[in-house]
Amino acid sequence: MFLSKVLPSISAAVLIALPVFAQEQGGEPAPSPGLFGGNFMFIMIAMFVIIYFLMIRPEQRKQKERQKMLAALKKGDKILTIGGIVGVITNVKDSTYMMKTGEGTLLEVTKSAVSSVLTNDTAQGDKALGNDKK
Repeated sequence: MFLSKVLPSISAAVLIALPVFAQEQGGEPAPSPGLFGGNFMFIMIAMFVIIYFLMIRPEQRKQKERQKMLAALKKGDKILTIGGIVGVITNVKDSTYMMKTGEGTLLEVTKSAVSSVLTNDTAQGDKALGNDKK
């Protein structure tokens, strides 16, 4: 009877202490897996990939499209500068454009100052508003 009451508590104590006995003698305990369960490097690489596809790659695309737009500009194109000046290209140089903005007004602007090329739709809108002086 005494044995039947003590036996379950002894077996429970042995099961709890079993991992302690399984350790190597004289050795240090195994290091913990660390931050994020040992997957820290995987998480860092995944974060870099996400940042690349959400931020860096679209910016590179925009820059390539802008370079193509600037390379395709030619005499007669209607452009808008970063400062808001609208004009027509009269002469193309290496790093600048000569731009006619009004009657007898010529401006020389750098290629990096060009914001966008105005299409024929915009020019037709100017005619409808009476802003076209041709």
